[in-house]
Amino acid sequence: AERVKGDTGENLIGLLERRLDAVVYRAKFVPTVFAARQFVNHGHVTVNGKKVNIPSYRVKEGDVIAVRDSSKPNVAVLEAVALTERDVPDYMEVDHSKMTATFVRAPGLGDVPYPVMMEPNLVIEYYAQN
Repeated sequence: AERVKGDTGENLIGLLERRLDAVVYRAKFVPTVFAARQFVNHGHVTVNGKKVNIPSYRVKEGDVIAVRDSSKPNVAVLEAVALTERDVPDYMEVDHSKMTATFVRAPGLGDVPYPVMMEPNLVIEYYAQN
């Protein structure tokens, strides 16, 4: 995050939200972040038509993430899509009828719907000292 130009805190958030498991969770394909990691690990997701089973895979702008056809009837997926507690963020375009999501742009700190106040600069400061 420090090597990229710009605010280090914003860059850290952008890098975390580019992870494939984070994108799958934000697209509401699964109910929890833990389920997202497992869902990707078990090969239920494609990126630009190719199966990817690495949760830390870094998604690029314009990438199309899709749930594989064989995984679409999964009960957990159908329940997650129906959840109303979470909204899909603006930096993604999601079509739940096709179970696809397009990563439009890297998010800034204000774009990410965290349930608590995030202060990434404190994290960076902590790791800079150690």
